[in-house]
Amino acid sequence: MNSQDRSSEGRGGSAYDHLWMHFTRMSSYENAPVPTIVRGEGVHIYDDTGKRYLDGLAGLFVVQAGHGRAELAETAARQARELAFFPVWSYAHPKAVELAERLAHHAPGDLNKVFFTTGGGEAVETAWKLAKQYFKLTGKPTKHKVISRATAYHGTPQGALSITGLPALKAPFEPLVPGAHKVSNTNIYRAPVHGDDPEAFGRWAADQIEQQILFEGPDTVAAVFLEPVQNAGGCFPPPPGYFRRVREICDTYDVLLVSDEVICAFGRLGTMFGCEKFGYRPDMITCAKGMTSGYSPIGACIVSDRIAEPFYRGDNVFLHGYTFGGHPVSAAVALANLDIFESEKLNQHVLDHEAAFLDTLRKLHDLPIVGDVRGNGFFYGIELVKDKDTKETFDAEETERILYGFVSKKLFENGLYCRADDRGDPVVQLAPPLVSDQGTFDEIEQILRATLTEAWTKL
Repeated sequence: MNSQDRSSEGRGGSAYDHLWMHFTRMSSYENAPVPTIVRGEGVHIYDDTGKRYLDGLAGLFVVQAGHGRAELAETAARQARELAFFPVWSYAHPKAVELAERLAHHAPGDLNKVFFTTGGGEAVETAWKLAKQYFKLTGKPTKHKVISRATAYHGTPQGALSITGLPALKAPFEPLVPGAHKVSNTNIYRAPVHGDDPEAFGRWAADQIEQQILFEGPDTVAAVFLEPVQNAGGCFPPPPGYFRRVREICDTYDVLLVSDEVICAFGRLGTMFGCEKFGYRPDMITCAKGMTSGYSPIGACIVSDRIAEPFYRGDNVFLHGYTFGGHPVSAAVALANLDIFESEKLNQHVLDHEAAFLDTLRKLHDLPIVGDVRGNGFFYGIELVKDKDTKETFDAEETERILYGFVSKKLFENGLYCRADDRGDPVVQLAPPLVSDQGTFDEIEQILRATLTEAWTKL
C-alpha cells in the first residue's frame, strides 16, 4: 500500500514505511516519528522542526572537518562534471592515483600500496582476504586464521563480522567464516589482573595474543586485527608498551598486524593514522569514515610493500574488488578534505585540545552513576555503573530501561546526539567533529550532567 493512501499521523510516516534503518529496532517507530536530520553546520545538526543539536559523534565518527563545508560539496560537483565514474579494475583515473600517493605519504614505513573500497567493513574484509592469499603465494598455505579482541567491532560483511568480538551481533548470521579467534581486550577498568599497574596489564593483554597463536599453531595464524583505541565497549586505549609487545609477537611468529583504523584514522586521535599516536608500525591499515569527512563514501586497505610484493610478480592477481572502490568523486573529495586537514591544522588542534576535552568530561566523576571516563584524542567513552565502589554494572532490565529507555532518548531531547551503547558494559560515547573547542566540550558536559543526574534517580 502506498503510504499516501492512508494516514501516517502518529507514525513514522514514509520513513517508517519505506526506509529500513540500520541497526534499528524498527518497531520503535511504528507509532512515533522518526528523528529526521535535514541540515548541518559546524558542530551542530538540525532536525526537520528546526531544532538544533550538538553532533557529539561526528555523524558516526566521520564528520572530522565539520558540517556544511561548501568547498567539499563544490569539489564533488566539479569532479562529477568532469568524470563521474570509472572503475579501477585494470584502469586508473587521476584522482585515485593522487589519493593513493597521498595516503602512502602519510602512512608509516613502507605502507605504500592502497587498495580502495567504499567503506570500513569492506576494508577489513579486504585485509583478511589479502592475508590469506599472501601466505598461499609465499608457501605457507595453512596460515589463514585471524585473532582479534573480545567486544571489538570490525564490520558487518561475513568475514569482518567473524573478526568482530560481539557474540550477539553474530548469532543471527551464523555460521560465519571459520578461523576467527578472540583474546582479551585492554579495558583496564575491568582488568582481571594488574588493574593497578597499566604497564603490567598491557604486557599481560599482549601476551594473550601470543598464547592464542601458540594454541592455534603459528603455522595456521595469518593476522591479528586490532584498533588503536577499541571502539566497542567504550573507547579502550592501549596500555603502555602494549603495541610494542604485539609487534614483537607478530614478528616472532610471522603473523601480519592489521591496524583497523576505520574510526581512529584521519585525526580522531590527533594524528593522520592512529598507529602513529602509539608508535607502532602495522603491515596493513584499514581506514574509511574520516577520509572524506563523510562528504562521499570511501575506504581503503593500505598495505606494506613487503606484503604487496608477491602480487606484483608474474601472473599473480589479487582476485578481489568493488565496483565503487576509488570512486572519482569520493577520491576528489578525500583530497580536498586532506587539504583542509593541512590548511586548518586539524590534527594539531586535536592534540592541543584533547587534554581539555578529557578534563571537562572527568568533571562527571562526581556523579554516582559515572564509573570511568576513558579514551584518547577526540574519542571518549563514559562507563555507567550503579555502584562506583564495586563497579557493579546494570542488569539487562536496567540497561533496557535506563540506558535505552531514558539516557539515549533524553540526551537527544536535551540537544546532544551521541551514542548510548551496551556492547560490553553500558557506556556513552563521544567523538565530536575535530573543529570542536572548549565551548563544545562544556556544552557536552552540561547536557551529560543534567541527563545522567536524572538517570540516577531512576535506577
